[in-house]
Amino acid sequence: MQRSARSDRPLRVVQWGTGTIGTRSLSAVLGHPHMELAGVRVHSPDKAGRDAGELCGAGPTGIVTTTGLDEILALGADCVLYMPRATDHDELCALLASGANVVTTTGGFHHTAGIDPAVRRRVEDSCARGGTSIHATGSSPGFITEAVPLVLASVQRRLDALTIHEYADLSGRNSPELLFGVMGFGRTPAAAFDEHRLAHIRSSFGPSLRLLADALGLPLDSVEASGQLATAAHTTGMAAGVLRAGTVAAQRMTLSGLRDGRALLEFNATWYCTTDLDPAWDLRPTGWHLTVDGDTPLDVDMRFPVPLDRLAAVSPGYTAHRAVNAVPAVCSAAPGIRTTVDLPLFTAALA
Repeated sequence: MQRSARSDRPLRVVQWGTGTIGTRSLSAVLGHPHMELAGVRVHSPDKAGRDAGELCGAGPTGIVTTTGLDEILALGADCVLYMPRATDHDELCALLASGANVVTTTGGFHHTAGIDPAVRRRVEDSCARGGTSIHATGSSPGFITEAVPLVLASVQRRLDALTIHEYADLSGRNSPELLFGVMGFGRTPAAAFDEHRLAHIRSSFGPSLRLLADALGLPLDSVEASGQLATAAHTTGMAAGVLRAGTVAAQRMTLSGLRDGRALLEFNATWYCTTDLDPAWDLRPTGWHLTVDGDTPLDVDMRFPVPLDRLAAVSPGYTAHRAVNAVPAVCSAAPGIRTTVDLPLFTAALA
């Protein structure tokens, strides 16, 4: 349902999914001066039938959560903040065809040309029927892999390389199952980096690199992924438990966008549980570091100035808030899949 950004009517927004990111997004919608909450879709039965405010620590809203798709479709909302664990294309297309625009943090729509043709046709047909748009964003990928690099490139007339480093100090993260179970810290290092992890970073961040390259008129020949591991030099304690000497203590995944045989664009994700590593790595505090090599060189450091014991509580906002702030631009956009380069520059409406 396309709507002029100048309309005085508040945008009616549905929050779909109330996990870590979705809960922060829900809170942001409730506090937004130009939005009103229309509904909330939850997935677990214990969250169904509750006042939306209970899920994010707000006061009563009068909006009762539901697990039903039909109930959400009947709301006639302007936009759905779509934040489930994974994309369900049947549900997504039903939303778009019903007249609800979609902003999602699940990925899949960062680079239109790279979407599976069958999926792209189906989504675009749904947008055409509903007169709606869909946009994928977040902090990473999104803000740091698209919005910020595009701004940095705007002062270049020759680009030799653009590199993004993402650092995450996990020593203060009290999540043993995530760190030791899912991410593989504290294990004996394998001979080769986990190919499943490399495939994940290719699918998650590759579209952003291709979007950047296409926007600059320098399309990539290929996108390649590699990984490195470092072990703990000494046994050390951290919030999630004990990290034994000789076990995995740091991981780095590198995604390289190649053009004419060299890396034109590069994204590096470095996660570490201690700085006492073997071999030693050059590490920075949690945040991002970007370098631009060209005729107007740049070196940009963006740190999260938050104590490690509070980072888990603060960090969801980096993803959720950008999605909420994108809603008015997406509602005003022409129907279809709309990437970062398709939308106008948008910012936060704080009053």
